[in-house]
Amino acid sequence: MKNSNTTTKANTLPGNPDLPTPQEELLKLVPEGSKNMKYSVEDFFRNPEKARYLLSPGGDYFSYMGPYKRRQNIFVQKIGTTETTQITHTEDRDIAWYFWANDNRIVYGKDSGGDENFQLFAVNIDGSGMKELTPFDGVKIDVIDDLKDIPGEIIISMNKNNPQLFEPYRLNIETGAFTQLAVNDNPLEPISEWITDHEGKLRLASKIKGGTNNTLLYRDKESEDFREVLTTDFREGIEVLFFDFDNGPVVYVSSNLNRDKAVITKFDMHMGKEVGEIIFEHPEVDVSALAYSRKRKVLTVISYTTDKKHFHFLDEERAALQKKLETNLPGYEIVISNASRDESKYMIRTYSDRSLGAYYFYDKNTDKLEEIVAVSPWLNEADMASMKPVSYPARDGLKINGYLSLPNGKESKNLPVVINPHGGPWHRDVWGYNPEVQLLCQQGYAVLQMNFRGSTGYGRAFWEASFKQWGRKMQDDITDGVDWLIQQGIADPKRIAIYGGSYGGYATLAGLAFTPDLYVCGVDYVGVSNLFSFMKTLPPYWKPYLEMMYTMVGHPEEDAQNMTATSPALHADKITAPLFVIQGANDPRVHINESDQMVMELRARGIDVPYMVKYDEGHGFGNEENRFEVYKIMLGFLGKYLG
Repeated sequence: MKNSNTTTKANTLPGNPDLPTPQEELLKLVPEGSKNMKYSVEDFFRNPEKARYLLSPGGDYFSYMGPYKRRQNIFVQKIGTTETTQITHTEDRDIAWYFWANDNRIVYGKDSGGDENFQLFAVNIDGSGMKELTPFDGVKIDVIDDLKDIPGEIIISMNKNNPQLFEPYRLNIETGAFTQLAVNDNPLEPISEWITDHEGKLRLASKIKGGTNNTLLYRDKESEDFREVLTTDFREGIEVLFFDFDNGPVVYVSSNLNRDKAVITKFDMHMGKEVGEIIFEHPEVDVSALAYSRKRKVLTVISYTTDKKHFHFLDEERAALQKKLETNLPGYEIVISNASRDESKYMIRTYSDRSLGAYYFYDKNTDKLEEIVAVSPWLNEADMASMKPVSYPARDGLKINGYLSLPNGKESKNLPVVINPHGGPWHRDVWGYNPEVQLLCQQGYAVLQMNFRGSTGYGRAFWEASFKQWGRKMQDDITDGVDWLIQQGIADPKRIAIYGGSYGGYATLAGLAFTPDLYVCGVDYVGVSNLFSFMKTLPPYWKPYLEMMYTMVGHPEEDAQNMTATSPALHADKITAPLFVIQGANDPRVHINESDQMVMELRARGIDVPYMVKYDEGHGFGNEENRFEVYKIMLGFLGKYLG
């Protein structure tokens, strides 16, 4: 559905076409003063002119994403020249991601209207040879292995034969011909992951057994059948990172077997257990990111996130490169985004909490570091708010970490505040540039983001503390963050709003329903409102995980009382604050009915509920013009009720 007019009515439109607020009424919320701000909404949410740079495998070309007719497309530039070639011309939807399949061909993924059914395309670096590789309606594609050493092929998974089950295929990126590599036809024991070795052979898999157990499968050769190696409850297990440099049976893993925090170690598939000493662990957080040199066949660096991203080096050469980069680019978080095949040329990306950073090109042979482009040069970092790591105790004593951003030039006392819980909920907020936070701080609002219980990366006990606690202890952690801000004197208790997307949208609705005196207004962006209807409308490829969802969120029959008590739509009579609701009609994760039912319930009681629906969007707005519109209206809504 391409039409973005919220007032269009047709039998084909998802949801109730009578509910969205007419466009002209929504636009009345846009504040007049927004035109006089130093930075506009467009400055924070426009597509960068050049971003997402990658080096070609041979190191002769840059590629990057840039706008064409307001959509992100792919451009290629030969290193040492200024001439660029636009090789894609998509107009309906941004290209979501891409990679170099070989020195002459790029593969990219794109969905339709936010439906998340990503399809694959390939194109030569001069723009010729465009080929739709997976021309299947309603089929979702994932890349298993880009086969760096096999230039003409990649390995993908797709749910072509059964919407619930993904099967692996070897795909020719020139012709589109594909060969199925294995079968995944048992919905009672579905395979959830496929893993290749360094030669691109399919050697490992993980299947769901008994609804809530994960079983690791292994084979020494592709000609053999998979055999079961280890079965664990889904709460613990190993995440296979990659094979050792002898191609097995030992693999490097992130493991929380018999421990709370995941560590980096090795696992022997023949013995079915961890072997050797732990390579790295951290007392506060899980560790799951391990890098290696394909050329030198050595482990190089482990990264982990506490307050910010940190590194533990395993290789002197890699450590020396990081030291060189940090000396030349002080004050920034620095990441090597990719390298040439011979590891002589590197693409470097800098990050901070006050800008989108920049891309640099480093040539090891000449020892030259060159800035390619600043991603958001129109933003002056000195004008942006800093994001400060903070922590506070929950009412039961659990430590909650988060980030507090304060508006520049204002005393940090009695400020209007926007509480911004993250989505997921099995996700976490991290330190870095956030355009939503910067926009709100520019308006004079303080913003608190918290990693409530259930947020990932803090260990198994912290995660499990969230089970069946939607609207209860998870919500208490958010409420306790508000109380902490008030106790610190930072928040004006009469000027606090809550805004979030996805699970953060649920937390917004729960906050307004279960602590109605705490917030003056709320903004719900693609949020869950009714746990019963949410469970019934999950996309088909989530169905294999349904028993796990029942364990984490609640079973609609066994936990009906708890789910009724914690479904905001069933307690709409308790909500008194105005609410702005935002929904993508094609959202496969949170069905539009989740927003429709909340809007109907509140409007029946006379609550002010402006409701924006975009019929060319899904779980969050990707199209630039829709982002501009939603944040302008959000500013007006917050300004009306928060001040």
